[in-house]
Order: sequence, then C-alpha cells, then structure tokens
Amino acid sequence: MLTPMLLAALLPLLLLCRTSFGQYSSDQCSWKGSGLTHEGHTRDVEQVYLRCSQGSLEWLYPTGAIIVNLRPNTVSPAASRLSVCIKPSKESLGTNIYLDRNGKLRLLLRERDQAQGKVHCFSIQEGALFIEAIQHMDISRRITAFQYELISDRQGAEANAVGAPCQPCSDAEMLLAVCTKDFVARGSIKKVEQEEEQSSVTVDISHLYRQKTQVFIPGGVRVRRWTGHIKMPRQCGVKSGDGEFLFTGTVRFGEAWMGCAPRYKDFLRLYQEAQRLGTNPCHVDAD
Repeated sequence: MLTPMLLAALLPLLLLCRTSFGQYSSDQCSWKGSGLTHEGHTRDVEQVYLRCSQGSLEWLYPTGAIIVNLRPNTVSPAASRLSVCIKPSKESLGTNIYLDRNGKLRLLLRERDQAQGKVHCFSIQEGALFIEAIQHMDISRRITAFQYELISDRQGAEANAVGAPCQPCSDAEMLLAVCTKDFVARGSIKKVEQEEEQSSVTVDISHLYRQKTQVFIPGGVRVRRWTGHIKMPRQCGVKSGDGEFLFTGTVRFGEAWMGCAPRYKDFLRLYQEAQRLGTNPCHVDAD
C-alpha cells in the first residue's frame, strides 16, 4: 500500500506519463487522434511527434489545432537535406494546413484543396505542419487524414515539378538513373490508360534489375516475367508501341512514377560506350 508521502512523490511522474502518452503516437510513425478530447477547448494546440520515414495521420472531429513535427529516426547532416511529401485523403475535411516556422505560418493546403488528393512536397527546413480546425456547427463527419514520406530534397523537387518527367533525359541522367532510382526494369508498353490528371502505363517486364517495393509482380508461371503499372503526367502524351525500353523511376505512396525511359537499344549503346571510357557510375547486367 502506498503511503501518502510516496504517493505525493509519484504523482508528478504519473502526470508526466499521461501528458507524453497523449502527445506521442504509439509507434512514432503514425498518429490517430480526436478533437473531442479537447472537451470544448477550441483553442487547444497539441504537439504530435513522428519519427519515421513514412506513415500517416488521422484526426477525427478536428477542433483547435495540432502541430505535427516530422523528423527522421536518425541524427546525421543528411537529415537537414530532406523533403516531406504529404498525400491527403480525398475525403479529408475540416482543417487548413500550414507550415509553421518559428511561429510564422504559411498556407500549404486549404480544406477544399485536400479533396484533390495531390502530393505536396516541401523542405523539412521549412518547418512543422500546423493543422488548424475550421469551425463548423457539425463536426461529426469531418476527418483530416494524409500519408507522409520523407525523401531527398532532389526527389521532392522532382515531385513538385509539373511536367518534369516529360523532358528527355541527358546521357548522364540516364546512366545515373540506373544507379539511383527506386525501380529499374527492361520491358515493353502493353497499354496506356488516360485517367483524370495522369496516364497509367501497363508494362510487361522481361528483366527486373531493382525495385524498392513490389511495384512489378510476377506475370508468368514458366517464363520469368513481371507486369505492373507506371504513372506519368497526362500531358506527356505517352503511347503504346513496339520495342523495348529501360524503365526507371520513383515510388511515391506505393505508386510507380516514370523517370528516364530510353529505348533499351539506345541505353545499351550509351552504357557500353561509358563502360569503354570507364565513366559508368555503377554496373548493371546489360547484354
């Protein structure tokens, strides 16, 4: 049985534990909370700390505001050269999202913008996310939700650059893409489907060099082949056709996005010449 003196000593620790539990997600990658815990205190601001390279946030019945601090789970100089990309749910409602740097707010996404489900990237140096609830008479159907990923600043710039994948890659960019991109695969284009704001390219893969996640899945029983879908901006005007290509690109929120995609014969000629000169940035199993 606890004595009054021991209870008095433990009480501050118990209160501290309660506060920390309310602020941190259980796995430090994803957070789910409810504005109803504010119990009418509409000016409450809660701190949320996430320490993973990817995860999600879901805020039910938002009231007041939350500040989301996103940082990698490592301490290194490279951590300051990261970008944060967020992809709101198309059902996300109830808040405006700002960037908060030293108390100065910059609007990132209005409530109506979140329904488009587009990816938005910003440098981690631009601050934390300040998510402010919009006052409504009925908050019962309002949920703010998004996924996030931490990527390199270069990838973040590519994600924000509308139409960048349409530009032809230089020889140096092609050779570097084979070494650094999330997926590298040799194959052909089977079908192109035009969606609302992008094209979905169905590809048949004969040689899979690398993939960060399972973008391409086995497509044959006896023959070792794969199939999958690669996204491109609709304005690129990609079409199905004959010939083999070397597909390279980036995986964002589980979707493959096209980067450099030269015809395989052109890449092979370029690679063999660079190999002769000793300027290849890395080795691939080219034939």
